[in-house]
Amino acid sequence: MARHNPAELVTGAVVLAVAGAFLVFAIANTGRSFASSGYPLHASFDHVDGLSAGADVRIAGVKVGSIQAIRLDPKSYLADVSFTVAPGIKLTTDSSATVATDGLLGGKYLALAVGGEEKDIPPGGEITITQGSVNLESLLGKYIFGTTGKDGGKDGGKAGGDKAGGDKAGGDKAGGDKSSGDLAPLK
Repeated sequence: MARHNPAELVTGAVVLAVAGAFLVFAIANTGRSFASSGYPLHASFDHVDGLSAGADVRIAGVKVGSIQAIRLDPKSYLADVSFTVAPGIKLTTDSSATVATDGLLGGKYLALAVGGEEKDIPPGGEITITQGSVNLESLLGKYIFGTTGKDGGKDGGKAGGDKAGGDKAGGDKAGGDKSSGDLAPLK
C-alpha cells in the first residue's frame, strides 16, 4: 500500500471544503430551495413556450412562488401549469396570470396580477383569466412582411392606407373626410 504525503491529504481536504462552501453559497443566493413553500394553484394556457418547472412566479416583479409542473390537459389540449404562491399572498378570484419574458433575451416567468374582488382563490384553486406566451418570431415576421395593416393585413403592408385611392396618411386625395380613425402626419 502506497503512503501519501500529509500535504497532499491536507490540500485535498481544503479543495473539498472550498467546493462545499461554494455549493452552499450558490444555493443560498439563487433564491431556490429544496422544499416548496406556499399554497398550490394552477392555471391553463394556450401557449407556454419557454416556461419550465422551477421558473419564477412574480407579482409586480417580485418573486412570490415557483412553477411546480407543466402538463398537457388531454381533454382541452391546453397547458396546465401548477405553481405555488407564498402563504402570505392572497389572490382574489379575478386575478390574472400571464406568461412573461424577463427582457428581450431573458427567461420566461409567470406574472400574476391581483384583482379587485373580495373573495380569495382557495389553495388548490384555479386562476381562470390567463394570457399565454407571445411568439416573438411571429410578431417580427408580421412586422417585417407587413401583415399588420389597417384591415388585418389584407392591404399588403400599407398601414393606414385607403383602398379607394387615398394617401397613406389616412386622407382622401380628393380632399375627403379624414374621420376614418387614422392620424394625420405632423407638420
